[in-house]
Amino acid sequence: MLLLLRLLLAGLGGAGVYYSFEPHGYWPLGIVGITVIFVSLMPWRGNFVSAKSGALIGFVHSMVAYLLLLPWIGELVGAFPYGALAFWLSLYALLLGVFGVFIARMRLGYIIFPLFYLAIELLRSSAPFGGFSWVRLGWGQVDGPLAFLASWGGPALVTAAAATVGTSIAALLFGPPRQLVAPETVDENPLVRLGMRTEAESGAYGVRALALFTGLIPFGLAFLAQQGVNQPHHTTDTINIAAIQGNVPRLGLEFNAQRRAVLENHVDVTKQLAESGEDVDIVIWPENSSDVNPFRDRQAGALIQEAVDDIQVPIMVGTLTVDEVGERNTMQVFNADGEPGDYHYKKYLQPFGETMPMRDIFKHVSDYVELAGDFKPGDGPGVVNMADVVLGVATCYEVSFDNAFRTSIENGAQILTSPTNNATFGFSDMTYQQLAMSRMRAIETDRAMVVPATSGVSAIVHPDGTVSQNTEIFQPDYLVEELPLRDSVTFAVRFGWWIQLILIALGVVGAGYAWMIKRQPRNVKTAKPAQAEA
Repeated sequence: MLLLLRLLLAGLGGAGVYYSFEPHGYWPLGIVGITVIFVSLMPWRGNFVSAKSGALIGFVHSMVAYLLLLPWIGELVGAFPYGALAFWLSLYALLLGVFGVFIARMRLGYIIFPLFYLAIELLRSSAPFGGFSWVRLGWGQVDGPLAFLASWGGPALVTAAAATVGTSIAALLFGPPRQLVAPETVDENPLVRLGMRTEAESGAYGVRALALFTGLIPFGLAFLAQQGVNQPHHTTDTINIAAIQGNVPRLGLEFNAQRRAVLENHVDVTKQLAESGEDVDIVIWPENSSDVNPFRDRQAGALIQEAVDDIQVPIMVGTLTVDEVGERNTMQVFNADGEPGDYHYKKYLQPFGETMPMRDIFKHVSDYVELAGDFKPGDGPGVVNMADVVLGVATCYEVSFDNAFRTSIENGAQILTSPTNNATFGFSDMTYQQLAMSRMRAIETDRAMVVPATSGVSAIVHPDGTVSQNTEIFQPDYLVEELPLRDSVTFAVRFGWWIQLILIALGVVGAGYAWMIKRQPRNVKTAKPAQAEA
């Protein structure tokens, strides 16, 4: 029965993590989710959790979170691949649960657990096939004060901070695990036993006091970090920038006609912008706004030229191109004279979508393999030049990878954009989850961010992560705003990789130490024997 109760708590904790993500945005529930899973791994009144049970607890926690977070994947490929992905991602949590039970037995295990949680999160976000970084705990904190820690250590530091607050709450409420000793060490004198209890109680109060302190530290650091975000003295100039959302036809067209209709929609909205009289310096279209290669299709090229002629400023177009390497997902600049300018080849491709790892093997497993593309990754600087402004670009899925915009900043990006195409995911949570990542990247880099989407939600994001304008889903529209150009380089951009490495190393070493000593509770003569739950 105790194991069932622990599994129920773990599942509730996973649901809490889900509700911290957008579009819900209840960021405290992400912290509570970590509190609950840590409590479910802790010893209860002499009953400690076995490694096998810990693995199951970790798996259930993650499975509930990811089944709730990722149903938008089923919109594209069906229920089975969506469930399989949630299952695969939850396998990493087996390690979290196995080592977590040993960490939770330590008096200061609540300090180690968040760092090991981060290590598992970054393993999941990195391997195999580039990992899946969509489900990082830190993304759910974008509406809370801890998000400002992104400017110091990126999403990794936000995850570690949120998890630390969660485990500190657990330690504060339930205290350290009981440190029981062997019967032969107990003196029969009741005064000695009383002294032992007094010493144990004193230690418990000390741990609780420390837990209160460690639970408050992240909020104090976040307040300090916030003071350095969006400071006007880093603004070198401003630019009037426009994001175009052309929308997509939902029904009634065959594949090629649908592609051309999407392009025509973006041309039409750009024309509306030109007729509005808005003063703009550059225009950004979303990913796949021209799924017809304008360098090979004359009609597509003519339509883009028409838009450029109307607006008379550079336009960056999301399109598909081919070179000697292969097919590319490309953001291509067309200058005011219509001539092609800089381009960005998408570097971080979505496995099983834009590319298919081990295609020859997986094609024998599922027919869905044939739906995956065969795009080739780019290796460029992550920036393009538009109207003498250096624009950092991370296309859609790339925004979830730490190095995407850090590379852009290192190459001089003054402002950022994350063009995206999420039309195939309907009215699901996907677009809101992705926008939350863009908002945190704005805080991390101290840059304004423009997010043009084919079907929504398009948005203008300021360097403090606030959204000043956004569109509705499946509504053609445009957004125009004067935004700052920045020259700052945040601590996260300079040293974020090292911060991650240090935190991970501490977590792995701490987990290894907890596993090696295997702090099994032993019994005092007057206590009931400690039981391990199967």
